[in-house]
Order: sequence, then C-alpha cells, then structure tokens
Amino acid sequence: MGIKRHKPEEIVTQLRQVEVLVGKGIARIDAIRQISIAEQTNYRWRKHYGGMGKGQSCTNIQTGPLGGG
Repeated sequence: MGIKRHKPEEIVTQLRQVEVLVGKGIARIDAIRQISIAEQTNYRWRKHYGGMGKGQSCTNIQTGPLGGG
C-alpha cells in the first residue's frame, strides 16, 4: 500500500479546519489530531501552503511567485 498524497486543495482545506478549531478554543495539537494528520505534517504544510486561500490557483505552488524564472 502506497503513501497517501494529499492534493493542494485538500491541504488548504485541512489547514483551514485546524485554524477554525483553534478559534473555537481547542488546543492546536488536539485540532491537528482531530483531522488525523501528524503534528510535523501540519507544520510542514503551514510552511509551504500557509498563505494560500481556497480560491487561489495551485499553479503558484509549482512555479513560484515569479512564474518559474
């Protein structure tokens, strides 16, 4: 069985879920556990996808802010 690879849209959604749960008063570590990801995965995703909203294109992730150049 292979490793589960999340799509960028799923990652942004899960990061948003963590933020909503934290806003409701749940501890960050408990919110991370509630959506079934590892704490290290959450921090890695926040570093990579942290500033993205749901409506943003995922092509910016691959090409970077200058369009790949």
